[in-house]
Amino acid sequence: MVVLKEETPLLQTEHTARLLQSRAANRGYITKILHIFHDLFPGFLVKMSGDLLDLALRLPHVDYIEEDSFVFAQSIPWNLLRINPARYRAGNQLSPNGSLVEVYLLDTSIQSGHREIEGRVTVTDFENVPEEDGTRFHRQASKCDSHGTHLAGVVSGRDAGVAKDVSLRSLRVLNCQGKGTVSSILIGLEFIRKSQLTQPSGPLVVLLPLVGGHSRALNAACRHLARARVVLVAAAGNFRDDACLYSPASAPEVITVGATNAEDQPVTMGSLGTNFGRCVDFFAPGDDIIGASSDCSTCFASQSGTSQAAAHVAGISAMMLSAEPELTLAELRQRLIHFSAKGVINEAWFPEDQRLLTPNMVVRLPPSTPGAGGQLLCRTVWSAHSGPRRMATAMARCAPEEELLSCSSFSRTGKRRGEHIETRGGRRVCLAHNAFGGEGVFAIARCCVLPQANCSVHTAPPADTRVETHAYCHQQGHVLTGCSSHWETEDFATTHRQSVLRPHSQPRKCVGHPKASVHASCCHTPGLECRVRENGISSLAGKVVVTCEEGWTLTGCSALPGASRVLGAYAVDNTCVVRSQDTSAGGRTNQVATGALAICCRSRPLEQGSLELQ
Repeated sequence: MVVLKEETPLLQTEHTARLLQSRAANRGYITKILHIFHDLFPGFLVKMSGDLLDLALRLPHVDYIEEDSFVFAQSIPWNLLRINPARYRAGNQLSPNGSLVEVYLLDTSIQSGHREIEGRVTVTDFENVPEEDGTRFHRQASKCDSHGTHLAGVVSGRDAGVAKDVSLRSLRVLNCQGKGTVSSILIGLEFIRKSQLTQPSGPLVVLLPLVGGHSRALNAACRHLARARVVLVAAAGNFRDDACLYSPASAPEVITVGATNAEDQPVTMGSLGTNFGRCVDFFAPGDDIIGASSDCSTCFASQSGTSQAAAHVAGISAMMLSAEPELTLAELRQRLIHFSAKGVINEAWFPEDQRLLTPNMVVRLPPSTPGAGGQLLCRTVWSAHSGPRRMATAMARCAPEEELLSCSSFSRTGKRRGEHIETRGGRRVCLAHNAFGGEGVFAIARCCVLPQANCSVHTAPPADTRVETHAYCHQQGHVLTGCSSHWETEDFATTHRQSVLRPHSQPRKCVGHPKASVHASCCHTPGLECRVRENGISSLAGKVVVTCEEGWTLTGCSALPGASRVLGAYAVDNTCVVRSQDTSAGGRTNQVATGALAICCRSRPLEQGSLELQ
């Protein structure tokens, strides 16, 4: 908006607009006059390059120039309502002590004087950025600060922020074009670690709203920082691709966030959109997010992407840590998963081979009551695909502070040789085995937060008789949390029984085919009790499900044998899903081909808990 001096006549306003167009054309720029103000004040609205600002200001009668900006209806932004619908209706919100938690933002520079974040943001002296590309790049300060300022406002802005009392420290690792280097991020993370060592404080949250190609070094740095009890939250990426191909999104120790819109559907940005896949922990609002704009100290702007989604989770994490500073990364992640909205995303948006692997969850702010009401918290961790080699294996592992309570496997063709738990590098892992002619398998670990747990796996080798193979929980007070089995015979699953639980006659036993090794996952911890639920009815879609009751948590998921080729079993939240492929003559659907069996557990206070399987 080019505003002329008040006494300027109307004809002179039109002349000044044409003069601007003419002089801009002489310099090779195209301008477009959008509107000439006749009755309000002398001036005109023009679409032009920022390179022409100096030229326009030198025109006769020009008083000042102001860039057009957004205004917004004064209602609560949709994203804040979405992450906590009850917050604005019943006051059900966490009340963070802002002095306890610090959020580090690695991004562009920011405008710390913006009213949304003034007094809440400390701009550190850390700056490590590459030169901008191109000889004609114009470093306009407001544009250099745009991304970082908006994200700072989403995290802790007074009006449009998630965690309104949380302090934030800014590290500049991206230049004015939004580009940085892996080495810059590594040096920035080292700066944070050094600050943590020299000036110990409360919990730290590091927001990484950036994505690059897969980097072992960057993922390793995230792993080391997470071991120092730092919570790292990263953007999944905006490439409409598998997040596991990028860093830091692919680091298991990082909480990786995809983006959804106001309808809880994946964000689309032209031909691109949010990343997806097994490396994404959950989704958060990331479309048309209102936040602080660097254009002026009171301006707001709308931006979209997984950076905005990650900023929501960083804010929520800061609030949770403010309320409970002793939360571990594993507990924090598990609670975010537990309280998220499940099954709301239309999975058809994702590529078919990613639908099983991508979590159908949109994050919500947990209730103000600390903890999870005593609920046993578990999550499902998928491995990378094993590949089609004959003896290929896939491995899924839990976080260091989680217990691996059961192990299952999945093959899209059903050609697999089962799964089992073994110890590698001092940690228990879930291994799945491909079969000859198979296209590969996934290992699926059920990972739970179970303090003071004493867990072990009891294996029974093949019986090599007509009698079934049996595996037991031998120790007194141990309960069965999962069954698994594997076999050496190629494509054994096509024609033979697999490991199953016999809940009625012998509830602490896993039973399998004589030629299979059978494994019983057994755990002891005060107050832990488990029971079995099964579903023997197969659907027309070749999928059987069984869900644990309210208050109980799924720890084990297995297939009951039948005439179908079992593709595998896996947990979706608290539901055990078994997929099968009919092998009857003529390919007709077998209504009783396969069933699903779930082991459901809960942890109760010691005085109420039962140590025996119910």
